[in-house]
This record gives sequence, C-alpha cells and structure tokens, in this order.
Amino acid sequence: MLPTPPDSPRFSAICSPDPRLGQTLAGQIQLTSVLGIGAYGTVYKARDLQSNVEYAVKALDKAGLDPRQKLFQDREIKLHYQASQHSNVVSMVRILDSPDCTYVVLEYCPEGDLFAKITEEGHYTGDDYKAKCVFLQLLDAVRHCHSNGIYHSNGIYHRDLKPENILVKDNGWTVKLADFGLATQERVTADFGCGSTFYMSPECQQSNTRPHACYASAPNDVWSLGVILVNLTCGRNPWKRAAMDDPTFKAFRRDRNFLRTILPISDELNFILQRVFEVDPRRRVSMTELRDLIVCCSSFTNGSTGPSLPPTPTYSPAQDAMELIFEASDAMDVPPMEPLPGLQYPLPSTVVHTALRPYQQPCGNLPTPPGSNNCSPQLLPHTYAAKVAAPAVCSPFIAQAGYMPSFQVWSRCGQFVPHFNIPRSTCFWNSMPVY
Repeated sequence: MLPTPPDSPRFSAICSPDPRLGQTLAGQIQLTSVLGIGAYGTVYKARDLQSNVEYAVKALDKAGLDPRQKLFQDREIKLHYQASQHSNVVSMVRILDSPDCTYVVLEYCPEGDLFAKITEEGHYTGDDYKAKCVFLQLLDAVRHCHSNGIYHSNGIYHRDLKPENILVKDNGWTVKLADFGLATQERVTADFGCGSTFYMSPECQQSNTRPHACYASAPNDVWSLGVILVNLTCGRNPWKRAAMDDPTFKAFRRDRNFLRTILPISDELNFILQRVFEVDPRRRVSMTELRDLIVCCSSFTNGSTGPSLPPTPTYSPAQDAMELIFEASDAMDVPPMEPLPGLQYPLPSTVVHTALRPYQQPCGNLPTPPGSNNCSPQLLPHTYAAKVAAPAVCSPFIAQAGYMPSFQVWSRCGQFVPHFNIPRSTCFWNSMPVY
C-alpha cells in the first residue's frame, strides 16, 4: 500500500493565507502574492524593500502540527540548508522564526518548474543539446547532495526527484533542485514506498516482508534521474510503475531493448537507460559513471533539431561523488520473468479542456503506454505533441497491437509522505541568528 500524506494543518486566523499578504518580515521582506499552497503551509512571492530583489517565502505553520509533521518540517529545512551551497540547488537565503510560523526565504525562480517547461512550453524534447545541458546540471546537484558527507556526517539523498521538484530559470537553460521534504541522510534505509510512484525504483516499492529489509538510498535517486531523462528527451514517462504488475515495465524486463521500440531514442541513450534501469541496485550505474555516459553521448533521440546556444554557461563543474555502498544482505530479490500478455489497447479519446485554479495541486500521472493506464490520469488543458520522429524499429509487442501506442498527456504527480518515523533531532536553526 502506497503511503499517503499526513493531514494538512488547519490555518489559524492569524496564519491564514490572505491576511499575510502585504505583511513585511523583519522590516524588509514584503509578501506580495501567493505562489502555492501545500500540506504544511503557503509559498509566497516576496520582495526585498531595500534591494528590490524578489524571493519565494515558504511559510511553515506551527499551529495544528503533530510531532511527526513537525519533524518532517525540521528535517526538510536542515537538509535543504546543507545542500543549498550548490549553484543548481535552490538557495536558502535566511530563516525567520515567529510564534506561529517559520518563514524560509528562498531563491525565486519566476519560470516555474521543469514539468511546466516540458509539457506547456515544449522545451527539451527534440533539442538534445539543451536536454543534455539541463540534465548535467541536475546530475551535478544530486551528486553534490550525495557527497555532502565530506562536510557533514552523511550525504543527502533526495528521494523525490521529479520535474515538479526542479525549478527553472534563464528560459529553461538553468535548473534548480528544490523540495527536500522527503530527503534523508541514511545511506541504507527501510523507508519503503517513499516518493512519487512513477519515479520510485523497484526496490523502493517492495513491501517490507523480511525482517530488517532495507535498500540503498543512492541507487534509488539514480533510478529517478533515469525517468527524468526520459521526460526531458521524449516528453513522457517510460511506465507508470516499475513493478511487474505494470505491463510496460514487464515488457522491458522481458526485452532490454523494449524502450527502443516505443520511444524515439538513439542506441546510445538506449544503452544508458539500460544501465540506469538495472533492477539489481548493486549493478545499477553509479552517479559518476552516469555523468561520463551522458557527456559522451552524441545523440539522445532520432530527429533532434540540433544544438541551440544558451545565453550563458549553465552547468557547474563536476564534483566528487562518494562510492555507492552495498551489502550483499541488502540486495533485493529480482522477480522472475513472466510472459508478456497479449493486450489490445483502445485508442485514447480527444483531450477535453480542463481548467485548474491557481492554488490547486492536481494529482495524476505522467504519460504512460496504454497498457500502464489502470486509471484515467488528470488531464492538462491542452494536448502536447512530441517533436521527435517515431522509432524506426518495431517490436513484436507493437506488432501484436497493430499500431504504435498513443500516449495520454502529462499531468502532475502527487507527493506521497511515508508513514515511517523520523529520528528526533534538535532544530538546527535554533543556534543560527534570527533576522
């Protein structure tokens, strides 16, 4: 059973979103508009009255939180603060504490998230140079987090890598990793079902049936990066769930070249994805190896439009990544191969216009092959056509269906918060100066 978010706190009269608008924090930072509302509070757009610099301010409500929710808040701030020294991680500018709320002042990214950049504006798909440039930035940010143990007791493992948690700037040329709400410093963890289903590794989704069962955190992030790489290059997801009950993932388990038959990817990218989507985490490509493979990859897709030049340099230099640590006892059991069922998929109907209020947090899924669509996804207010050529090869899977699969439009993932307990620790910012 997948984890569900804890109950959202009820806003008090003092901390309700509307009365905060126009409020000035520390006599300097004025809240000007609402950017979004989450489970724990509200994110505001703000402006520094002295420098006129714009920020995003996350107001984390204290009222109505149970101890578990408060621990999630404290850990998110602590780990984000430790990771924010990297240029491709959203900067944490300052922390302002009040009796009712903790205000976290963050770098503002006016262009929104990577999800919108791919689906609404059509960036990256068909532009291999830009996709590579952006993916290398993201890869360097995650490597920085994993190697954070050089300066702290342990590295930081994000565990919820997805386009919605990656912000963009400079017309999509710069990306910033955000939202450390599910991050951990445990190299090996027993927190099964942590993250968003479409990006979880197979070992993360396994039920905890064995005593002391656990999995390595770093390879789980590598798997998520592989799904994001498919998002960037093809504008869709490879499957809905990396489990044997998903027909598309089952087809990939049966034929390692299956993605090449349904996606317009090059042989080079197909090889990279095979290394990333290795079911045994001990054999999965490391962060360092993945970066080398991406740098050396000459083409991601068939029919790329060729390189377009960025306005400025966009990704940071490579940084040392710590080695993945595995114990033989931690290895997951690889499920046996099963024959591919003969499925006949219905053609998707035309997308109906659906409008969302600005503060809604839609929950749905990325586009997946029809065999993976066990439920209807939340629809976006437009259809999005890929700009890359169809794959040249055809598998028996496609031949049996009689046509190339058509994919429904992308829609946002929900964020899942696990039921596991978090070790209790003191608030690290209690020792920091409060401005």
